[in-house]
Amino acid sequence: MILLAAAGILVMALLGAPLFAVVLAAAMLGFLSVDVDLAVTAIELYRITDTPLLVALPFFTFAGYLMAEANTSRRLMDLTRALFGWMPAGLAIVGFVACAVFTALTGASGVTIVALGALLLPMLRNSGYSERYSLGLVTTSGSLGLLVVPSVPLILYGIVAQQMDVGEPFTIQQLFLGGLGPALLMIVLLSAWTVWRHGGVERTPFRAAEVWRHLVAARWELPLPVFVLGGIYSGFFAISEAAAMTALYVIVAEVFLYREVSLAQLPKIMRESMVMVGSIVLILGVALAFTNYLIDTGAPQALFEFMQAHVTSVLTFLILLNLLLLLLGAVLDVFSAVIIMTPLLLPVAVGYGLHPIHLGIIFLANLQIGYFTPPVGMNLFIASYRFERPMIELYAACLPFMAVLLVALLIITYVPALSLWFL
Repeated sequence: MILLAAAGILVMALLGAPLFAVVLAAAMLGFLSVDVDLAVTAIELYRITDTPLLVALPFFTFAGYLMAEANTSRRLMDLTRALFGWMPAGLAIVGFVACAVFTALTGASGVTIVALGALLLPMLRNSGYSERYSLGLVTTSGSLGLLVVPSVPLILYGIVAQQMDVGEPFTIQQLFLGGLGPALLMIVLLSAWTVWRHGGVERTPFRAAEVWRHLVAARWELPLPVFVLGGIYSGFFAISEAAAMTALYVIVAEVFLYREVSLAQLPKIMRESMVMVGSIVLILGVALAFTNYLIDTGAPQALFEFMQAHVTSVLTFLILLNLLLLLLGAVLDVFSAVIIMTPLLLPVAVGYGLHPIHLGIIFLANLQIGYFTPPVGMNLFIASYRFERPMIELYAACLPFMAVLLVALLIITYVPALSLWFL
């Protein structure tokens, strides 16, 4: 009977059933197989509501959706071009920085491709960059902000890992600090490679008046990172309070100061952002129920013992971990991958001596590369639809960027100090 039910769950997954339904069915089947009352699944769903950090998700997500609705992307692009466009390959470096910041603020790589890509692609082509390079940049750079505060996937990893209570304890603030070095490394390596390949393209002359004009245009959005980070690291705000203040600040800026979003649009934006949050929280709740079953049956410990018996080297374990995460990043969205795989991999990684923060950075660094890994990376489909280009052309455009980021991934993986410098 159990085997029949398991086969039914597999068929559900193959037919495209919602992820939360598949995970919930697996959890319930697992509890039934060990004679545990199914009420435990409802208890786990309720327990997630008692997580203080969970409040940060809807506020940061709403703020991101609201900024994406306004002209934030254009102001950010204009300002970074005025500041860095004079450098060799300056416009491309502007693209890397602007995409990373915008993805960090909005929490969605696809939104960055749609919002910034439409501005950046023609600018790159008109400045002398090749079609292939320009397509590769706008397709891959949308995921660079996953390690930059206040990235929603970073917060989500922190919530799941803290629920596990495995390894050394850490705070979300420390997780934010841990992502800064690796994110900067990726941008620097991509910029250095671009300067080597395209250093001779047209530059934008530095004009103080232009910089000042764009600073004034973005005057209400520029204080936001300082406001959020200063409040968090000074201890004035908790993460959840900083998220609430961020949402309030963005409402005031976009609705009342810039007046680019009307009050009548707010309910629609709230509804769209909360649908996304609701799907994340639902998957998180049922995944924690499934995690509870795995822990009760000793699955993480059994996996660790199996790995120790067959993989004695930490070096080999990290290689296998990266390969697994790259594969997952290509077939799952980042939220699902974090929620489902963290409970299984964290105890094993801690057993090999990895710090939970280091694992989280490795996790998200892999997943952001997986976003544009052929054949099914999510960013490839979004870019193909947005720019009306065939997938094969995008595969070829993204491969050089992937090679550079894989080098960065190796450094992040094997140099823990890059993620743990503050400890």
